[in-house]
Amino acid sequence: MHHHGYLWAGPKQRFDEEALRRPPHPEPPASGSRPELVQRYREVAAGFPASDLPPLETAYWLVKPRTSVRGTWDEAKDAAAWLGERLAEYAARFAFEQDRDLARISALVNSAVPRLDSGGDVSLGIYLERPSYLSLAVVTCSANRSRPDLACPLR
Repeated sequence: MHHHGYLWAGPKQRFDEEALRRPPHPEPPASGSRPELVQRYREVAAGFPASDLPPLETAYWLVKPRTSVRGTWDEAKDAAAWLGERLAEYAARFAFEQDRDLARISALVNSAVPRLDSGGDVSLGIYLERPSYLSLAVVTCSANRSRPDLACPLR
């Protein structure tokens, strides 16, 4: 078991484009379906894996381009430390004062370790100024507990 880290920061309006954050349905439209339905399915099937937007379900980061992986760790504590470093890096831009609280950040990082050790994923989202959004995720891999059918992006 190992863990991959992902980071996305950008305009909140773009983050809210849920259609681009949702994977295609596992079954394509039936033959004889309306052409616009078939076309939309093809667009989503091609676009979802290539999109840099965070997926609605954390495990689906694993289908994103391997260049999306910001780090890989065998130990949960190392992956959690990366989360802490990213939170510290962005803290000055957090939109809300309470999100900057060091005790709160420390609690988030510390709570990530047992979750990752047990094979779970960690996903954090924080509003930044202007309105922007920061999405951080650490996804457990080989195999992911919630989506064991998803292959490791780096192996």
